[in-house]
Amino acid sequence: MEIGNLIRMANRIGQFFEAMPDQQEALEGVANHIHKFWEPRMRNELLGFLEQSPDGDAGEERLHPLVLEAVTKNRQRLTPLARVA
Repeated sequence: MEIGNLIRMANRIGQFFEAMPDQQEALEGVANHIHKFWEPRMRNELLGFLEQSPDGDAGEERLHPLVLEAVTKNRQRLTPLARVA
């Protein structure tokens, strides 16, 4: 999947959770949503992008600050487990 599409999808999640009055709850909500509903390839691509661009800037697209913080703080949890054959 193209990184611009993933950023737009992630930003919609961030926009939804930014309305929460509790910042920690909002961060947890973003991380939980991505963990539960994004397939491993999508999470790997987003995490790989953040390794290359830690500020979340992809040129035309930029990660919502809430998403950037949530993914950065929860990197280990969001990293898919390797499948054992």
